[in-house]
Amino acid sequence: MEEFKSTDKNPLVIVLDNVRSMHNVGSAFRTADAFLIEKIYLCGITATPPHREIHKTALGATESVEWSFVDKTSDAILQLKKQGYTILSIEQADKSIDLHEFNPEKDKKYALVFGNEVYGVEDEIVKMSDYVLEIPQFGTKHSLNISVSVGVVVWDLLNKIRPF
Repeated sequence: MEEFKSTDKNPLVIVLDNVRSMHNVGSAFRTADAFLIEKIYLCGITATPPHREIHKTALGATESVEWSFVDKTSDAILQLKKQGYTILSIEQADKSIDLHEFNPEKDKKYALVFGNEVYGVEDEIVKMSDYVLEIPQFGTKHSLNISVSVGVVVWDLLNKIRPF
């Protein structure tokens, strides 16, 4: 565990904006561990570890991935901007950029914001974002579970930043 914590991380953080499902929170932790994400910010109503429901999907990743709770997502975004992060909200919105068309710069740090399962990323947060990315979808549902979205976006960006 200590070796993992001291390993250089990828220049990404995850921000969970009022995510209500503890299974989605746990899954975000597990994905963050798998891809050496720097940190997870849990905001608003998003549950925090330790919790049995988070642990079910995190499988111990709450111990390996750095995280913090911030009451207001906007405060976390302002903090991240001050630290030099480019803010990317993952949302279906006007003027969003399809994920496959976004090309991250290798020397920048990125904060990926994922929103509530019903309401998405708060409008205020979308407006504070540097970019809004959308995962193109072709079926009838036009939405993905947050746990799937986190995996798709993290994989895509890391593959562009440092191909595997």
